[in-house]
Amino acid sequence: MQSATFHDLKGKSVFITGGGAGIGAALTEGFLQQGARVAFVQRSDASAFCDEMETKYASRPLFIPCDITDIPALKAAMQTAARDHGPLQVLVNNAANDARHSTHEVTEEFWDTSQAINLKSYFFACQQALSDMQQNQGGSIINFSSISYMMGNSGYPSYTTANAGITGMTRSLAREFGAERIRVNAIAPGWVLTDKQKDLWVTPQALAAHLERQCLQEPLSPADIVGAALFLASETSRAITGQVLAVDGGVVVSG
Repeated sequence: MQSATFHDLKGKSVFITGGGAGIGAALTEGFLQQGARVAFVQRSDASAFCDEMETKYASRPLFIPCDITDIPALKAAMQTAARDHGPLQVLVNNAANDARHSTHEVTEEFWDTSQAINLKSYFFACQQALSDMQQNQGGSIINFSSISYMMGNSGYPSYTTANAGITGMTRSLAREFGAERIRVNAIAPGWVLTDKQKDLWVTPQALAAHLERQCLQEPLSPADIVGAALFLASETSRAITGQVLAVDGGVVVSG
């Protein structure tokens, strides 16, 4: 699946949220392919996916069922991963919910649940990873945001608010954790055609309109995101922190 080998990722302890489906599953496979020891959490059963990965790579990812909005359970899962694979060296905050909604539909309960999934869990996963990475005298945290807030998209204001918050949190934690040699970066994918996106929101018209906005006018798949994550996890990017990397085919630009 990958064209590059990051030798320093072999044997590293990696923890991924939402690592059994969509982009998360591609990330889990990408790190396994590099020889990393991968643990991941998600709510739905991922046993069949783990069986597939074990068959392909002779290395079974550690799947821990967990609702990431339950912060004590999330932290306990990370502790379990650290006991099995060693103190965490790479954290990938990937799990998210981009359910469509309009402003007038939003209740306090919906808002709190959305922020708990899309932002709060990211912060507390970073907090939990900090002590492990201090033991290792360094590490890499990769937070998944989205270009949706950069584009000013409508249709999911709670989600785009969380995306912007992830960017701000990433920059602040990069400054705070830098003295510990812990790098904190974000990846902002474009419209990645996961099975969920295809089932719920992809139409020929919507996809054609979006591709017109991309410089590289080809649909993005989950595999297109993996290389950027491996690069940011590897010491190849040792001088990069506090950055947001858009992997979107060229919709948004920065600098």
